Amino acid sequence: MEITEATSDGLKREFKVKIGAGELEKRVKARLDELKTQVNLKGFRPGKVPLNHLRKIYGRSVMAEVLEKTISENTQKVIADRKERPALEPDIAVTEDKDEMEKVIAGNADLAYTISFEVLPEIEITDLAKLKFEKLKVDVGEEEIEKGLKSIHEDAVTYARKDGKAEDGDQVTIDYTGKIDGKAFDGGSAEDAPVVLGKGQFIPGFEDGLAGVKAGDKKIIDCKFPDEYLAKKLAGKNAKFDVTVKQVAAPELAEIDDEFAKKIGFETVAALREGLEAKLKEDFEAASRTKLKRSLLDRLDESHKFELPSSLIEREFESIWQQVNSELEKAGRSFEDEGTTEDKARKEYEKLAERRVRLGLVLSEIGEKNAIKISDEEVSQALVERAQQFPGQEREVYEYYKKNPEALAELRVPIFENKVVDYVLELATVSEKKVSAKELFEDDGEDDGEDASA
Repeated sequence: MEITEATSDGLKREFKVKIGAGELEKRVKARLDELKTQVNLKGFRPGKVPLNHLRKIYGRSVMAEVLEKTISENTQKVIADRKERPALEPDIAVTEDKDEMEKVIAGNADLAYTISFEVLPEIEITDLAKLKFEKLKVDVGEEEIEKGLKSIHEDAVTYARKDGKAEDGDQVTIDYTGKIDGKAFDGGSAEDAPVVLGKGQFIPGFEDGLAGVKAGDKKIIDCKFPDEYLAKKLAGKNAKFDVTVKQVAAPELAEIDDEFAKKIGFETVAALREGLEAKLKEDFEAASRTKLKRSLLDRLDESHKFELPSSLIEREFESIWQQVNSELEKAGRSFEDEGTTEDKARKEYEKLAERRVRLGLVLSEIGEKNAIKISDEEVSQALVERAQQFPGQEREVYEYYKKNPEALAELRVPIFENKVVDYVLELATVSEKKVSAKELFEDDGEDDGEDASA
């Protein structure tokens, strides 16, 4: 085997490999000898088929098999001997000249091919012990419990038909058709739509137009879509809604007593409050952890600058871009509806792809240098949790992952990521800051690149 390094520029590597026809012939003969004891051909006893006859029947397919195996083995050897770390599977380029390839298959020419790939960059990890973070903490007091209890109470509201006029808090069931400049528009019509007056679930002016209506009423409600409305095609437009009122119903709230608690799975109100307190603590801790993790990932992203493999960025971007377009298609929306253009969106998601690749490599380097491993038990637990997300289909989900190693490997990614994050937090200085529940859940405007996996 002859090896020539053709390219070593930054992270790019390219090697030209030549394997002599004599070496290929040895491998072909060895494979034909194996077949001699395995095949049954009419007119020949087992193991007594002449080599030339076997070559005549199987020669071409055996050579194809030998070429594939030879390229694979020698590619791995080239990489291993030079201690390279490919970012992705190498690209193998064999001649596209059919006549030349026929000579190789016939055993009359050497095999020449090119190996191309990008290597993982050398990463110098920052001093993790010098990192400082602030973890937000919310104390669950009576105020939070009362708010939670009120929310549960309101969610359990029922409505009873009434004959009078609709008032604030009543539920009005309507059919409506929205028109702009006399023409109905997509998404502007519905039947048996429940509208709770005072909830502010519709555009400004719509619920006000339903105040005082009775079952059987028909009316036209004039509204204007907000200038910042998500669907840009409707933003700022005046609309008229033809409305038919089918029913008016008044809210009925149950008494918060032990009977109410039992209906939602608790023996007493006291038990309900205890369960609510535990759930709030769990939710607050999860939200705090999410913000702390995002802060940590931001810091790691800022403090590590190195050349990124373009192949990894392209793969990550394509994954993100496919998901974005799929979600837009399902929602029947466009980039313009989102207040942007395809070109601007593409650039934003390219930056997100770069962030994810960089963080993925940094976390991987930290994990590798500190021997952070994932146990089979942890993967099994993740699989159980994933299956539980599909009630009634647990067995199918479980079998899918067991039969698809790539899908099962994806379950390992968040486990590994969180273990590395925990490791960094153990080394770093983490102080606590008490905040209100409102402050904890405030959107701080950071990007959605929390998932660092590349």
